[in-house]
Amino acid sequence: MIRTLLVCAALFAAAAGPAAAQRAVVRGLDKVTGHARDYTIPVGRSARIGSLEVVARACDKAAPEETPEVRIYVQVYDHPPAREGEEAERREIFHGWMFASSPALNGLDHPTYDIWAVDCRS
Repeated sequence: MIRTLLVCAALFAAAAGPAAAQRAVVRGLDKVTGHARDYTIPVGRSARIGSLEVVARACDKAAPEETPEVRIYVQVYDHPPAREGEEAERREIFHGWMFASSPALNGLDHPTYDIWAVDCRS
């Protein structure tokens, strides 16, 4: 009886908390062309947005009964074009949490591209 109650309590607690998202959705804007596109990135993987490589490390979405919020932890690397005879250099230009409700709070500072958090999906 007690074991059954403990199992039920554990299942209820797991269902009440936010589930770990497996995919992050970010929107990338090319400032030169004015085109925006949504990118679905599996957590732990990367996606190319122009010369940028965006790696989603974590994605968290607030529970439905809480204030809506999407948080995505990303690392962004720039791959600028290499000069002739040189190897292309990959450098990190951003890492941190992006918030869907406040895109300017912790935004990417890049002359050609803007990236912001949109959603987390399972």
